[in-house]
Amino acid sequence: MSQQSDICIKVQTQYLEDHFPKSDSKYAFAYRINIINNSDQDYQLLRRYWLITDGNGEKTEVSGDGVIGEQPHIPAGKSYQYTSGAILDTPVGTMQGHYELIDSQGNTIKAPIPVFRLAVSTLVN
Repeated sequence: MSQQSDICIKVQTQYLEDHFPKSDSKYAFAYRINIINNSDQDYQLLRRYWLITDGNGEKTEVSGDGVIGEQPHIPAGKSYQYTSGAILDTPVGTMQGHYELIDSQGNTIKAPIPVFRLAVSTLVN
């Protein structure tokens, strides 16, 4: 499995303030992922891996087939977007990971997802 720099991953995050009552001490975040295929190959996303770290340094690993119940095909020069979420015990945390993709010749690649921050907007300057 090789690394692939022709797959670009962009992330936007949002704190979901009204998701839990204030008394629950849980923090819900949405993240929107845009996977851009800048290569001349078509790819299918097979698996995902996430490392989620909360503000206390507690780590959670999540892996599995596809994203949001899909294993999307991403044609050369196109992109795929989806929205998902994470729940933390702290108002700040990070996520990072990778996607495993396969091309039409059966070659697999690992596209890194750069670390991004999940934060309650009122706590961030």
